[in-house]
Amino acid sequence: MSANLYRFKYDEYGNTREIITYASGASVSSCSYINKGTAFSKKEREQLALQASLPPGVRNLEAQIESSRMKVDDKVDDIEKYIFIRSLFNRNVTLAHALIQSNIEHFMRLIYTPTVGMAVQKFSSMFRQANGLHFYPGNIDNAEDILRRYANRDIRVAVVTDNQGVLGIGDQGAGGIAVCLGKLMLYTQGAGIAPWHCLPISLDVGTNNETLLADNQYLGWRHRRLEGEEYLSFMGRFVRAFRNVFPNALCQWEDFFQHNAFSIRDAFVDEIISFNDDIQGTGAATLAAIFSAVKIKKEKLEDQVYLIHGAGVRGVGIGEQLLNCLIMQGLTEKEAASRIFIIDSKGLITSNRSVEFYKKKFAKDPEEFPWIKDIGKTDNLTVIKHSGTTALIGTSGQEFCFREEVIEAIRKNTDNPLLLPLFHHVSTPDIFCHNMRKWTDDGALVSTSSPCATMESMADTFKVSQCNNAFVFPGVGLGVLVSGAREVLPQFFTAAARAIADSVSPDDLAGGNLMPDVSQISSVGKKVALAVAMSAVENGVSRPCIYSDFQHNDDRARMEKLIDNIRWKPQYLPLVPM
Repeated sequence: MSANLYRFKYDEYGNTREIITYASGASVSSCSYINKGTAFSKKEREQLALQASLPPGVRNLEAQIESSRMKVDDKVDDIEKYIFIRSLFNRNVTLAHALIQSNIEHFMRLIYTPTVGMAVQKFSSMFRQANGLHFYPGNIDNAEDILRRYANRDIRVAVVTDNQGVLGIGDQGAGGIAVCLGKLMLYTQGAGIAPWHCLPISLDVGTNNETLLADNQYLGWRHRRLEGEEYLSFMGRFVRAFRNVFPNALCQWEDFFQHNAFSIRDAFVDEIISFNDDIQGTGAATLAAIFSAVKIKKEKLEDQVYLIHGAGVRGVGIGEQLLNCLIMQGLTEKEAASRIFIIDSKGLITSNRSVEFYKKKFAKDPEEFPWIKDIGKTDNLTVIKHSGTTALIGTSGQEFCFREEVIEAIRKNTDNPLLLPLFHHVSTPDIFCHNMRKWTDDGALVSTSSPCATMESMADTFKVSQCNNAFVFPGVGLGVLVSGAREVLPQFFTAAARAIADSVSPDDLAGGNLMPDVSQISSVGKKVALAVAMSAVENGVSRPCIYSDFQHNDDRARMEKLIDNIRWKPQYLPLVPM
């Protein structure tokens, strides 16, 4: 999209007021930020030399949304619907977002999970149009020059992946950028960050996926993954380029694999404004569900004992968030860690095992917990019995950790077990979904990462809330931007979790819902943004927002005003021909 076709004009709050356009004729329709399709008014058609290139009828945005919705409904399956929405985005970004906003709960399933998993796997075969940036060893030395091409768009948020830990399906090579595209669409829906301020980036360091390496149609860098010093050098070159071009933009790390996820998050925390959504976003969403649960139980966070089944990025991220929050509640680090047990593929994480650096803070000493010496690799029943587990959190993708006898064991420790199956279980057996219904009927508090088909078929009488990162990262991003925070603190995610939990109405809590409805991601995003912005102020990392000229003596009033006014809405902007 050529920068000389348009220029954005902003108001005092940093929101786009109008688009100055230097284009005319066919070039107008080729720019998705300018294009209005059949909604161009007669006056605009004259000014932009479009009189004969469109049929004479004029449709308003509402009519376009309805027409687009019917086209989506006509598609035969979800991947075809995904392709249609992405194609619409590529030619008319305002209409695409207006369509999604018209039924966010329905369309979120198409633009993000679960459909985006298929889009990732089919990336090369269904490639139609370039989106975002693909850095690989052949161009990484030119990263700064490449990024500067996008400076005219005033990039405020980038979602960046190395494609190795994608949505539970692992190393997907260049296709991982589809997740970045989906996340950025949710930044727009949840936080109102205009699409032209968003940039998806793939750091293509190769792939170890044998199927991709053998596929002649594969579009990524066809080499095995860089590792060790080569990998870190590549990442360092990208970070330096990003910092030099977009020093005030937020970088969200996405779908990095385990040790790289923690290493990259920590290595560059002082160089760019960044966080890892799989670690910290998942941790905050889970903490929000836990906050709701303890409200229902009329207990405290520190009254619970947590068993996390899965010690990958998300499982350890949840453990980290719980640990930080318990310490904020007044517990020592040792006291907090003693209430969090994590099981990985080799069993309970203990200090007499060799474990990865990011797991060590959760390793249990058999001298302090003598019963540990007698447990087997998959013996979570003994862990539950001796630890007094009241909350079971699953991130491993295996339903067996939620089998009937496990739930009964937890029930001996609490009348209201907290059960959070947070793995991607779109294709889990029907019995698992029916069991969740039975558990809630028996007083368990349940939230899942996404509903499975059987749960949807029971939706009239059974609804489990979604513990979804989409409630977290858009508001965190907006809060960081409006506060001018120069770093993303762990406290931001605790503040976000409280804001999400406070968004669940008393009636919904009474019905056992732990999270807001997905349709509320925009309103929840505002509350999260304010909570994060005020956390930045309280922790002394806030500075004047560089995107806005608006000032106010009262910090809270300033943040509220900025958040309300900087958010872009999917409505056609005035075009000013030049």
